[in-house]
Amino acid sequence: MFIDPFLLLLISRSGFPRSDTTMEFTGDFRIWVVLVSLIFQSCHGFYLPGSYPHKYVIGDPLLVKVNSITSIDTEMPFSYYSLPFCKPQEGVKDSAENLGELLMGDRIENSPYRFKMYTNESEIFLCKSDLLSKDSFDLLKKRIDEMYQVNLILDNLPAIRYTKKDGYVLRWTGYPIGVKYQDAYYVFNHLKFTVLIHKYEEANVARVMGTGDAAEVIPTGVNEGSDVPGYMVVGFEVVPCSVMHDVDTKKLKMYNKYPKPIKCDSNIVSMPIKEGQPIVFTYEVTFDVSDIKWPSRWDAYLKMEGSKVHWFSILNSLMVITFLAGIVLVIFLRTVRRDLTRYEELDKEAQAQMNEELSGWKLVVGDVFRAPSNAGLLCIMVGDGVQILGMAVVTIMFAALGFMSPASRGNLITGMLFFYMILGVAAGYFAVRLWRTIGCGDNKGWVSIAWKVACFFPGIAFLILTTLNFLLWGSHSTGAIPFSLFVILLLLWFCISVPLTLFGGYLGAKAPHIEYPVRTNQIPREIPAQKYPSWLLVLGAGTLPFGTLFIELFFIMSSIWMGRVYYVFGFLFIVLILLVVVCAEVSLVLTYMHLCVEDWKWWWKSFFASGSVAIYIFLYSINYLVFDLRNLSGPVSATLYLGYSLFMVLAIMLATGTVGFLSSFWFVHYLFSSVKLD
Repeated sequence: MFIDPFLLLLISRSGFPRSDTTMEFTGDFRIWVVLVSLIFQSCHGFYLPGSYPHKYVIGDPLLVKVNSITSIDTEMPFSYYSLPFCKPQEGVKDSAENLGELLMGDRIENSPYRFKMYTNESEIFLCKSDLLSKDSFDLLKKRIDEMYQVNLILDNLPAIRYTKKDGYVLRWTGYPIGVKYQDAYYVFNHLKFTVLIHKYEEANVARVMGTGDAAEVIPTGVNEGSDVPGYMVVGFEVVPCSVMHDVDTKKLKMYNKYPKPIKCDSNIVSMPIKEGQPIVFTYEVTFDVSDIKWPSRWDAYLKMEGSKVHWFSILNSLMVITFLAGIVLVIFLRTVRRDLTRYEELDKEAQAQMNEELSGWKLVVGDVFRAPSNAGLLCIMVGDGVQILGMAVVTIMFAALGFMSPASRGNLITGMLFFYMILGVAAGYFAVRLWRTIGCGDNKGWVSIAWKVACFFPGIAFLILTTLNFLLWGSHSTGAIPFSLFVILLLLWFCISVPLTLFGGYLGAKAPHIEYPVRTNQIPREIPAQKYPSWLLVLGAGTLPFGTLFIELFFIMSSIWMGRVYYVFGFLFIVLILLVVVCAEVSLVLTYMHLCVEDWKWWWKSFFASGSVAIYIFLYSINYLVFDLRNLSGPVSATLYLGYSLFMVLAIMLATGTVGFLSSFWFVHYLFSSVKLD
């Protein structure tokens, strides 16, 4: 078991005075720290890139694993062994997967490819497939037409492929199954692997990590006194080739030497697939010593094309939106402060006369806190919005700190589920407290509100994902959620999320409700006729929040649908904070404008003023589908894309709408509690 060297450094060093009491406390503290560390290490909690190097000595076996084959043309992953590829001698076995990997459609299995550390091998015979039946032949052609990629993994590193186009070097993860050329289909049946290794310079982990402390207590995994050099895998490259094998392979067994030399040229294809004929698979592997250090081995995967455009565009967007939001805030604060100052300088008689003569927000004092229509639904949506927004903030913050790196497949989705369930307490609390505030402290119905909060958004998500899952099941895709995982998700929902939400609702029922600063009249005031529909302005307000994230949205969409690795979570966190600020400002301005024209129905409008950004995100998703994913084939793929996009924009609408509503509620409460109106 590997123990974090920084933790051991903390245990081995302490600056406490050496009194008996302190020594006893320090000893207990060390024991607790070790126990917590062992729990996290045994559960494989968070994987920080560079903190868990694996040392191999020369000749140690290196096992290659296979993941689901994927394509940006269909967005439906399939099992590697659904095609007539070679299978390992010991049989196909699933690797340990977490919840996030299963939800992402990853199916990691063992493969027949086996290497020996720092041992170059060439012309290795792997297997000869069975005669291609009509179904296998048609399926193989279909997967080649759909541009499916094979994804291999070595020491947690995906296989990477380099190609040149117009003088630029392009990076791809995985390699294509085959290619169509002049009405013939060719399969890549020979793989040329290159494994980049870095010498393990020190015999203990602490010095590799740069601490140099407590080296004697850190396990090295190597017998003491051993001078055998060790190496770490820092790169995994593959070159696929289509090679015609014309040698009788009946006497060859797996891993035997192929009797003829094999020339691998990725620009030449010579192995066409034909119905009723087998396919011979071979490979070769070369080990190269590299200067790449262990903490930097993921850099090749994180260097996305157009990175300079990404950084400068995001920075430009941040500056423009910050400047624009600052102007709106300054104008808004000056306008409100002028109204308040002018009103407070008048005596009571003048204030009464002003109330009769002037129009504006001061005239709706008896209606501004009148309960909105469908108040229960508003409370439910605000509660779910708090939960989603909190999950997004915490997850992105942890990802920006490196706890959810690309090296840990599925950790991001797993973390999102975990934080979402925990934040059910906040959802129930905010929803029930808002419900009691609207009801002027009445506790009646708080259990029903908390229960609906726990079921509203998860229920919609469950309905959407179940419908999409039936489509994936019908296509026999590995992206389909297994029935056992469905049961696990339901148990997590009803055994963890729902009780926590009900507990949060209980806390909200016990907490004091927010007192309104003014009384509400029994008879509602008539709203004057407006020159333009107020909802038109509300829907148009979403353009400003959309401007804060549309550039970042492109890179997020590319990482989801184009197979690229998203890694700039620091920028994403800044964009999220800026989005929250802009949503609050937009909703405040719209609420103030409505109150100035004596429109006191601000509750729902404040929610949708910032929540309308979801409409523009959905329109952008359709634009991305038409222009960037124009090769997306089939109605099933398009339905999956639109279904997932609908799920995403629903969550964004609840989160941004909640920001707008809560900020507007605070503003209205502050505005009418700042002046004394009768």
